[in-house]
Amino acid sequence: MKPDKFLLELEQILEQAGYTLRKERGSFRGDECIIEGQKLVVVNKNKPIESQLGTMGRVLGEIDLTGVYIKPAVRKKLENLWDQLEVIPEDTAEDFELE
Repeated sequence: MKPDKFLLELEQILEQAGYTLRKERGSFRGDECIIEGQKLVVVNKNKPIESQLGTMGRVLGEIDLTGVYIKPAVRKKLENLWDQLEVIPEDTAEDFELE
């Protein structure tokens, strides 16, 4: 899966998890936050796509993905990304099983 396609898939997963994604310019790394009750993930669009993937992957590893459908190919790539980032997902692997 190409990085730009993987980026789109992660954006969809964030939206399914109840987050709004904002791509902004500036001198910041990117992370998640809650502003006035709205859950946001802010990504620096000036950074390379790999950095954007890292930010979204790290956030996805820290939030509850119970009930969020993740395509098997995307899940495998996301788990590989978590291994690279050394992120331990919030939930056990059982939460990622397809129903």
